[in-house]
Amino acid sequence: MLVYLDDEGEHPVTTLDEWAVRRSHILANMQLVMGPLPGPERKVPLDVQVVEEEQLDGLTRKKITYASESGHRVPAYLLIPDDLAGPAPAALCLHGSGGARGRTAGLGEDYPRYALELAQRGYVTIAPDYPLFGGNKVDLAALGYVSGTMKGVWDHMRAVDVLLSLPEVDAERIACIGVSLGGHNSLFVSAFDERIAAIVTSVGFDSFADYMGGNLSGWCQGCYMPRIATEYDKDPARLPFDFPEVLGVLAPRPLYIHAPLGDSNFKVESVRRCIEAAAPVYRLFDAEESLIAVHPEGGHGFPPEAREEAYRFLDSVLAHSR
Repeated sequence: MLVYLDDEGEHPVTTLDEWAVRRSHILANMQLVMGPLPGPERKVPLDVQVVEEEQLDGLTRKKITYASESGHRVPAYLLIPDDLAGPAPAALCLHGSGGARGRTAGLGEDYPRYALELAQRGYVTIAPDYPLFGGNKVDLAALGYVSGTMKGVWDHMRAVDVLLSLPEVDAERIACIGVSLGGHNSLFVSAFDERIAAIVTSVGFDSFADYMGGNLSGWCQGCYMPRIATEYDKDPARLPFDFPEVLGVLAPRPLYIHAPLGDSNFKVESVRRCIEAAAPVYRLFDAEESLIAVHPEGGHGFPPEAREEAYRFLDSVLAHSR
């Protein structure tokens, strides 16, 4: 992890400046697989449109769309607590593959409602649909994307723009939280968007080498990263990045990893190895306490008691009290 390459060969990373070089290489390697991160020229006015609005107990839930880029609008739910005393923390809430924006916002049963629950806790939250899920219908190729993953990164960065456009939001206290699909997307968007100050990922990753015994077919779908198949022949050893590097890129920001012992999708032993590999980066920043992992009993899910613990983490690192 703490090694970088240049024209003169391999060098150990011993300073933060050297880590900055290594970090830039990791982000570049991620883009080899995901496609390039769009530049600022891709931005258009957000043009937030409220489709419907509902007053709930203590908060307002708005069904909105926003312009992610020319020719594409993203549907989302925006939840704003009532009677905020001042600018509040905010959270980008990313759904899993079994749901869409409405379920995290409290619409539907038996799904982690973290957009709603955090809003009830005093956070402004936004829950967008991931590309090709829910109402987010998009022709990726027509917009120039080679992966749903990078389109998701861009849409989610634009969701942060929506949050920052609101007077109710404290720009220094933006979190990102997600489960499963949203768990790894919380890592990906936070890697590219340093405005996100704290990250919670639940049942979201293990190493590519360990995923389903090294069978990466699930990662190769259009909504994920097809280049894993077309450019790297589904071979984990050929991929230019893996999740230890993604975790390292997030340092020194607070990162909370929920990885249950019985997760059948992402094996806890592999998650632990990823964390161990990333830990030296946090130590380089003298921020070991900011890398937190919990491994409770349970399977591939984010139950209420686990969410409550994650919320307490966010309250602590974002200096929030109800």
